[in-house]
Amino acid sequence: MTGPCRIPTIKISRMAAGFFCLLIFPAWANAQCPPKAQTEASLLALKKSEFLVTDDNARQALALGLLPCLSSPNPVLRDGIAFEAISFWLRKDQLNETTHRELLEKLQLNLNAGKPEKAGFAAPFSALVLSEVARTDRIKAWMTPEERKRLVKTTAEYMSGIRDYRGFDDKQGWRHAVAHASDLVMQLALNPAIDKPQLDSLLDATTTQIGIAAHSYIHGEPERLLRAVLYIAKRDVYTEKEWQNWMENLIKPTPLAKWDDAFSSSEGLAKRHNLQVFLLVLHANTLQTDDKNWKLLNRLSFEALKKLP
Repeated sequence: MTGPCRIPTIKISRMAAGFFCLLIFPAWANAQCPPKAQTEASLLALKKSEFLVTDDNARQALALGLLPCLSSPNPVLRDGIAFEAISFWLRKDQLNETTHRELLEKLQLNLNAGKPEKAGFAAPFSALVLSEVARTDRIKAWMTPEERKRLVKTTAEYMSGIRDYRGFDDKQGWRHAVAHASDLVMQLALNPAIDKPQLDSLLDATTTQIGIAAHSYIHGEPERLLRAVLYIAKRDVYTEKEWQNWMENLIKPTPLAKWDDAFSSSEGLAKRHNLQVFLLVLHANTLQTDDKNWKLLNRLSFEALKKLP
């Protein structure tokens, strides 16, 4: 999406107009991709060199300069270069704290599920890169408690608000909002600085996307949702009773009156399919484990599967 944000007929302040644009368009709507002084060919050459940028200042600037490519309809620029480059530099500890913090702030601006951009790339790929940013904080803490709190809140609101379930497109590649949000939840859940009330909000938000009726998952979403749930469980902050209550609520047929009604509508069939697949992968992935909470979820998932028609 290119061009300036124009708001016709309504007289508002310049500051308000800028805020309005942020709600509708990606945070970098007017920036360019590829970034200045780069081409797709030069970025592909950079990828071939394993994203080697010897000048530190140039690397920091390029990491931020690649952000607009996260909303590109070109999967080579979006997924193959922008995400891979920023992820590589973050995992190799080649981006400094100032860049970390700017990534944190700019990427969160796109996780506004109430006003998604039409193309549908900016938010899910912002979530995916944020998962890598969150990972750096759990490896070596640098966020303030307030920054961490805000990220948890933004993540939970984004996850629970997802309504764009487009996964993979043969021409434009991945969007995959639910999977990417799940990766972000998982990285936050692994961070010991995230407390139980924050885990509650992340688990509640993740649960809203497990048994949806609006769409049948076919792109591996249940497995990614499962990873988020399993690593929340691994934190060992929930009692057996709490997990039992969680499972009981998860397998309720609501908004259906009873599960047998699932066979009378496409929405009911989608809900049954999504929940059944999640429970099956949960059960399969916890068959052999020493973790007491995973053992509990293994038993609960088996009992839950028997209750589905």
